[in-house]
Amino acid sequence: MDYEYAPLRLPSNVDRLTAAAQLAIQAEFSGWELARVRLFRDGTRQVMLRRRRANQPQPGLSY
Repeated sequence: MDYEYAPLRLPSNVDRLTAAAQLAIQAEFSGWELARVRLFRDGTRQVMLRRRRANQPQPGLSY
């Protein structure tokens, strides 16, 4: 499978519940799925989203 990836960085002031809600919205409406999450010592999260490449254009991220 061929995937496209979108890296996101969530600041430390975004709690886990809010981050999960934002990612769930992206998954529902844009077809993204969670590929990887890295939590850093300062509280920031690096999130990697992925979705299958499609022939027709799909909506992008809305952050």
